[in-house]
Amino acid sequence: MMTVEVTQILHSVVSASSQKMKESWSSFDTFEPSFRPLVVIELAKGTKEETREWLTKRIVDKKANGGAQLLVKPLVTENGDQNIYLVGASHFRLLLGAESVGLVKECNDNSMRTFTYSSRKTFKGFADDNHNFLTMAECQYIIKHELENLRAKDEKIIPGYPQAKLYPGKSIVRRLLTNGILVQIFPLHDREELKKLRHTWYGRVKIGYQPLDEIRCYFGETIALYFGFLEYFTFALIPMAVIGIPYYVFAWEDYDKYVMFAAFNLLWSTVILEVWKRFCAVMTYRWGTLLMKRQFEEPRPGFHGVLGINPVTGREEPVYSSIKRQIRIYLVSLPFVCLCLYFSLYVMMIYFDLEQWALDYHKENESNFSSLMLFVPSIIYAVVIEIMNRIYRYAAEFLTSWENHRLESSYQNHLILKVLVFNFLNCFASLFYIAFVLFDMKLLRQSLATLLITSQILNQFAEAFLPYWLQKRHKKRMKKKMYSQKTDTGLSLVEQVNLEKGMGTYFGTFDDYLELFLQFGYVSLFSCVYPLAAVFAVLNNVTEIYSDALKMCRVYKRPFAEPTASIGVWQLAFETMSVISVVTNCILIGMSPQVNALFPDSKMDLILTVALVEHMLLAMKFVMAFVIPDKPRDIQIKLARLEFESLEALKQQMLFGHCILLVLKTLTNRICLWLHYHDADCASTQLVCQSSL
Repeated sequence: MMTVEVTQILHSVVSASSQKMKESWSSFDTFEPSFRPLVVIELAKGTKEETREWLTKRIVDKKANGGAQLLVKPLVTENGDQNIYLVGASHFRLLLGAESVGLVKECNDNSMRTFTYSSRKTFKGFADDNHNFLTMAECQYIIKHELENLRAKDEKIIPGYPQAKLYPGKSIVRRLLTNGILVQIFPLHDREELKKLRHTWYGRVKIGYQPLDEIRCYFGETIALYFGFLEYFTFALIPMAVIGIPYYVFAWEDYDKYVMFAAFNLLWSTVILEVWKRFCAVMTYRWGTLLMKRQFEEPRPGFHGVLGINPVTGREEPVYSSIKRQIRIYLVSLPFVCLCLYFSLYVMMIYFDLEQWALDYHKENESNFSSLMLFVPSIIYAVVIEIMNRIYRYAAEFLTSWENHRLESSYQNHLILKVLVFNFLNCFASLFYIAFVLFDMKLLRQSLATLLITSQILNQFAEAFLPYWLQKRHKKRMKKKMYSQKTDTGLSLVEQVNLEKGMGTYFGTFDDYLELFLQFGYVSLFSCVYPLAAVFAVLNNVTEIYSDALKMCRVYKRPFAEPTASIGVWQLAFETMSVISVVTNCILIGMSPQVNALFPDSKMDLILTVALVEHMLLAMKFVMAFVIPDKPRDIQIKLARLEFESLEALKQQMLFGHCILLVLKTLTNRICLWLHYHDADCASTQLVCQSSL
């Protein structure tokens, strides 16, 4: 009897000392009396009742049972359809979700730390009754994360659809999308907050900074970081524009000024990218994403293969041979890209034939009309370039998806590489040909100006004005259908959902960064030939800020927030372009008549001198990149302090556990000694103690 009582005491001591007092997914009821809709799920019309019941059950079921433990309600429309569902979550559930996704919030001591529910009282602005501690964008991101992580358990098929096969670990949302059962998932707008943001962002024309913190709170870090980079790049272009205007107006052709402008271009392209890293670090630290730990990346939803065991995680997931993927990349994708590049060069040669025809026509007629005809081939070529870029983009997306990359990061890297290679050749090949084969600086200036201005006009029309006009027409039709003459903020929930589900979908910042990348190329590669390139880039970017803000707030559905700590692979793309600009500008300087006059007898000396200067400038560029820290000193200190405190906390935890083990070992020995004097069974007690430890 004494042995049993002692064993129970030891077991309770071990359990109390080895587990922290924290709430689990199932220890609290996640029911929320006031339901707040955050995300909309639209199913296809005619979706079977058993499918809807199964999906909603998986969404509301507890985490222990493989569910998302969220709240869901059907949105009943006027015609009685129930294919739209509203998804929300309790305040407690969102806090636990914030911990699981690793959100970083500001503490009461002004430091940034990863949020944990057990230490919630230490975070600034937290209160049990404060439901605004997490922004609406963060709440929607948490819900999206939980929905995407809904995985099949024992189901073999989607109920009601025998052809839609499932296997353990398969993403339910992805399978529903690929089978056409799920139409879309999107987050709802907050009409009041959106109205305030519109007013401060683009509601009035002003010279000033964008409300990046407000943009981040509403749209998330990825979109806020894009607008921050767009604003920074626009301000960084101003020195180039200020210097370029008098250079162009007064037609400075002196050798010293020519070299000085090109040298400033090289210095400028290096400094702005290094300084941007520092600005980016300051912003993302303030937003908390600089400290977010990268979780183990799970397979992307579109990844498919034979079900197997992941050797790292030990979990069941699709397995696809890397050899098959490499075969697809090198035997299909690579030849296709090369074929597209060849076709781009073929179109370029047709453009030069048109240029020659226009020049011959002008020589024969020499009228105002013939002078205008000189610009027609460049305009046509610029339009063709834009069309080819967009068609190739769809082909690149299809090929990259067909390559079946396991990780989303790998998919994005291969897609960006394909698109950048083609766009670079398609947009700049003609300029390189004119500069370094034809040696026609006048035609180079004309072509650069025409390509830059035409592409900017086409992008503004295709990305902002046309979608805005289409959305305005759609909005008018919806209002007539609903017989509603209310303002945006006066829309009912049903009207708001019906209005937003018909809006366009924003597919991310890829195209926006690509446009800035090409613009950076036009400015940095050949701006010493056409100094007004920076001026037109500034004017375009000012209108781009307002047009992009307009389309984010009025044209597209609200995108899900995506935490990010940088602009990602685009930083490397811009740095690569700056390296290429060093080479092109050095060659342009070497081709100038003034420099050629310094080497009248030996062209080899000229080539060696240009190569030496180019290598020296590249070396200086890399030295500057090394000397300028990526993070400001105060951010480095804060990050180092957090790392030190984390190590100290780990030491304390290990020391505490070691002390507990020593205490339990001593206690076990003393109890066994006491039992020995009372002729009790000590062996069974030690066995229980060891199993508990």
